[in-house]
Amino acid sequence: QVQLVESGGGLVQAGGSLRLSCAASGSILSINAMGWYRQAPGKQRELVAIITSGGTATYADSVKGRFTISRDNTKNTVYLQMNSLKPEDTAVYYCKAERVRVRPSTLGDNYWGQGTQVTVSS
Repeated sequence: QVQLVESGGGLVQAGGSLRLSCAASGSILSINAMGWYRQAPGKQRELVAIITSGGTATYADSVKGRFTISRDNTKNTVYLQMNSLKPEDTAVYYCKAERVRVRPSTLGDNYWGQGTQVTVSS
């Protein structure tokens, strides 16, 4: 069974920084992309940033230049460094691992973390 465990959320003032971590555990052979999504109250879940196994990163326009996604493939862990935080960044942040393979010759499945709250005060 694959599990994603997130950490690093919390309360921070506008302009501050937080670093989120998400570790995937289980008998994992490989993970394609790993990403961060967020969902604010009354809004749909949206992509924040995603990174491929090769290290190619894509960001939402709203976080470009402020957030940095990275991953450690040896630890099946993805990170999100969030700088210059704004009140509009307040949301529950979810980690997603795509095409997680636990058996060879399969496409793999997608998994979500339980979410971690990020609150930015003005």
